[in-house]
Amino acid sequence: MAATRTNDKLRTGAGAPSQGSAPAGSPGPRPRRRLGRWALHLALIPLAAIWIYPFLWMVSAAFKSQSEMFLGGLDLLPDQVNLDNFARAWDAASFGQYMLNSVIVTFTVVLSVIVISSLAGYGLGRGHLPGKKVLVVLLVATMFIPKVSTIIPIFLVVDALGLDNSLAGVILAEAGPAHVVAILLFMGFFAGIPNELEEAALIDGAGHPRIYARIMLPLAKPVIGTVAIFNFISSWNAFLVPLVFTLTNPELRTLGVGIYAFFGEFSTDWTGLAAAAVLTILPIIVVFLWLQRFFVSGLAGAVKG
Repeated sequence: MAATRTNDKLRTGAGAPSQGSAPAGSPGPRPRRRLGRWALHLALIPLAAIWIYPFLWMVSAAFKSQSEMFLGGLDLLPDQVNLDNFARAWDAASFGQYMLNSVIVTFTVVLSVIVISSLAGYGLGRGHLPGKKVLVVLLVATMFIPKVSTIIPIFLVVDALGLDNSLAGVILAEAGPAHVVAILLFMGFFAGIPNELEEAALIDGAGHPRIYARIMLPLAKPVIGTVAIFNFISSWNAFLVPLVFTLTNPELRTLGVGIYAFFGEFSTDWTGLAAAAVLTILPIIVVFLWLQRFFVSGLAGAVKG
């Protein structure tokens, strides 16, 4: 009986070592992979330190005095923490008003871009438009047009509407142009949704506006988070458009423009500038940490679609 079982195992291959398995006692592929990852991490640590050091130095300079910043060299730890830089940036440079203007402009622009680009992406991703490929090519081609070359026609349009020197003009100039990346992300995501879901809603009597608002848009939360992060950073750091549209009204400046108040004609308040930069960056970090779980999934879903 034992010989019969042994012969059966040899015929079926049971008990024989698999073709891809490693011999007993030899190191498997997992330890080698772990060793390669550790080596890669060790090689990337110095590069990461070089990359992040300027940011850490800027944060450190925000807590130093002007003399210590120049005499301290590359030291990161201040001898004495100085919070007067933040008070000077907030009060003397009117950063409180600039912060409020940036919040109003940024959140309005982000909301407008999400609505406009999602509608365009839904139409391109789910609709059967004649010449859709040509339209997509034209949209992509606009990405290569410098923003400086379009600022004059945008200014003329906003000025004709009577919105010059107003936050509404800044919002319209930032949200009005085609945001091609956002449209392509929504288009790719909506194109990957099964047709059966939309057909079932049409059979139940729902129209395309209701399908968009009640079905498609809730499913696109990862893309919405990705688009929100991209446009929040872009609008929060915008300089050219707010500068042009608030040139004669400094009270309407945003943080990107207001930070230049620290550059004087004959001197520059470097520690105040560092403190202002820290105040400017903090909201971006908070928003990114809040929406980062949607970021990767939004990009992956759009590319897959």
